[in-house]
Amino acid sequence: MQFPESWLREFCNPPLSTEQLADLLTMSGMEVEELRPVAPPFSNVVVAEVLEVARHPNADRLNVCHVRTGNGTTLNIVCGAPNVRPGIKVPCALVGAKLPPAEEGGAPFEIKLGKLRGVESQGMLCSARELKLSEDHGGLLILADDAPVGAPIREHLKLDDTLFTLKLTPNLGHGLSVYGIAREVAALTGSPLLKPGFPQAKVVHSDTLPVRIEAADLCGRFSGRIVRGVDTKAKTPAWMVDRLARCGQRSVTALVDISNYVMFEFGRPSHIFDLDKIHGGLVVRWGRKGEQLKLLNGNTIEVDEQVGVIADDRAVESLAGIMGGDATAVSDDTRNVYVEAAFWWPEAVAGRSRRYNFSTDAGHRFERGVDPSQTVEHIERITQLILDICGGEPGAMDDQTVRLPARKPVSLRIERAAKVIGMPVTQAQCVEVLRRLGLEVSEAPGVLTVTPPSWRFDLQIEEDLIEEVVRVLGYQNLPDTPPVAPIRAHVRSESRRGVHALRHALAALDYQETINFSFVEERWERELAGNDNPIRVLNPIASPLSVMRSGLIGSLVSVLRFNLARKATRVRISEVGRVFKRDAAVADGAGTVAGIEQPLRVAGLAYESVDELQWGIKSRQVDFFDVKGDVEALLAPRVARFVPAAHPALHPGRSARVEVDGRAIGFVGELHPQWRQAYELPGTPVVFELDAAALMEQPLPVFQAIPRQQSAWRDIAVMAGEQVSHDALIEAAKAANSQLVRSAKLFDVYKPTTCASTDMAAGERSLALRLEILDDSTTMTDERIESVKAEVVAALNQKLGVRLRA
Repeated sequence: MQFPESWLREFCNPPLSTEQLADLLTMSGMEVEELRPVAPPFSNVVVAEVLEVARHPNADRLNVCHVRTGNGTTLNIVCGAPNVRPGIKVPCALVGAKLPPAEEGGAPFEIKLGKLRGVESQGMLCSARELKLSEDHGGLLILADDAPVGAPIREHLKLDDTLFTLKLTPNLGHGLSVYGIAREVAALTGSPLLKPGFPQAKVVHSDTLPVRIEAADLCGRFSGRIVRGVDTKAKTPAWMVDRLARCGQRSVTALVDISNYVMFEFGRPSHIFDLDKIHGGLVVRWGRKGEQLKLLNGNTIEVDEQVGVIADDRAVESLAGIMGGDATAVSDDTRNVYVEAAFWWPEAVAGRSRRYNFSTDAGHRFERGVDPSQTVEHIERITQLILDICGGEPGAMDDQTVRLPARKPVSLRIERAAKVIGMPVTQAQCVEVLRRLGLEVSEAPGVLTVTPPSWRFDLQIEEDLIEEVVRVLGYQNLPDTPPVAPIRAHVRSESRRGVHALRHALAALDYQETINFSFVEERWERELAGNDNPIRVLNPIASPLSVMRSGLIGSLVSVLRFNLARKATRVRISEVGRVFKRDAAVADGAGTVAGIEQPLRVAGLAYESVDELQWGIKSRQVDFFDVKGDVEALLAPRVARFVPAAHPALHPGRSARVEVDGRAIGFVGELHPQWRQAYELPGTPVVFELDAAALMEQPLPVFQAIPRQQSAWRDIAVMAGEQVSHDALIEAAKAANSQLVRSAKLFDVYKPTTCASTDMAAGERSLALRLEILDDSTTMTDERIESVKAEVVAALNQKLGVRLRA
């Protein structure tokens, strides 16, 4: 919400400076996001009248102007503006004037007496851009005909003003107008509020437009009036154009400007139809599937049963509470208009604009709630402005009320308010605050009952009233009190580590942490998570981010692409975040939502070089085994198994499922070549995603005595087929005699390049194992050691079909 300070002070003018007023609004919950002067500093610029214009004798594109600047003074000024002509009034910078610098931070531009192509110029006629009032540089800034010659331009245009930009939360819909802000300032300061009057226009004819409201849950009140004989070519007054510009709204036509002006003034969006383009009467109803409407912004949309419309006897003419249609828009040929102001239920307007990828000031206000009690009064205000600017003959007012919001009383307990606020408050203080806010208050000992006014849609529960009391009393007046609740330190079990420990572990492995949105593109879910039925976001902040993620890989790939677009050569990133999956077994709870599982996951992505570029290590691309080692480091001292498995996002031959204690906790592998190509990645990233709960588990250290006997070591070499895996070989060797075989390690793999060896069949490899054999109670003899070795060879032969190498 942007508005000029001068307009606010016309309704309420407290004895506060601009900065104090901004601080007051911010501390009351209406955050002032920016204070900006209407115009930058400049001096010695006055209103001047152009008397004569003659062609420059030495330049085709320049004119010599005879200018009157007041007090009988006339000047010769050389000007190249295309719109200069006798009789207009424009800003004139006199000799010695200092204009705003051309670039921010530069020195002011000083006007000096000089010659242009041999003709003396005694000043400069200015455009709006040269005074930094706008970006318009098509010609001189032409002033109103009644501008007093010689008057300082800053005074004439009221440039010593400040623009307030407020960042209002959704519950402050009553603050989306200058009068609404003034009402708040009056309540906060006690300064008088100028309450505007709405005199009724003199009705010239009794014509009305038939209107029928078919959907009471869409529109609660609909008011309208016909005005005939309107001059739509009339020029919008400069004062209105200036005020709209200072609210961030450009001037369009007189009728559109009037409608916008009243919206900024009183927060009342309205619409003006070309009466002669309406076929029959108007019907207020919900849309029907297949109906189409061309809007004022040029877009053609299709409505359905969830969107409110205003239709005539032939077609849909307006999107209810959001934007009018092009078919009934006013134009230069319009002579008769229909002025409409209505109350649209907030829930009937909310979210409809975003369905069509645009937003409007009207929709922004209606979905927060607009006062339903003053539709007629605001039409009277619009009518008066139309008559003053465009002329015309007003007709009778047509006002239909179907159903308005029920204002349910809300109770406030003084004791409860004091407890929540954190400082003593009296009943008298609370009553004064609430009445200053325009609320109806009835008193009982220790309890106040408040009936919210028609413009306050946010007052529904006791806490809302407590908030009103404390913000008017002033948050800055709250005492600094320490917490009184007992604080007890809870010691985490040593068998678990916290999430921050995981983050530190990832950072130690050279992974940079990223934080991403939990809502992602649907494409990521379908391609990288294999999820064809993701959980959809009902109100996405952006149309691509429309579903909740069930995995973290898509987010990391997106971050990788972002970095590669900025010429990053080596990327190692991680994320600790929640994912969202459908699960009918999940019930509603303090931290759960029925039907949705929200596990915490840990994911990482490594791309390009294993190490940073340096002279001591040869550069090497990261591969599956590098990232597998990182996963093992995260799980240590627990030992994981890596089982070949398929995953939608990963290379089918270079990916594995991660298992701990027989339970799958995630996966690791290279990104699938198909997705590498689809996401335009020049190299292949290696990724992992693990269950955070499993990573946070860690076994307690267990005491183990130093063995009293020495281990015996024996090496065996076996011939095994390609299908025999490392894990299967080690497990079979240990299981042969679990009491005596303490460890088994594969230390050599040999596969000849040719089939020269007669001892090795095609498809076989030679695998060398080192066995650690130990009996802690007695010394092992050679016979027992050889016996255990034979048991291992036999077990390997029986379970895996391997044979001892000759």
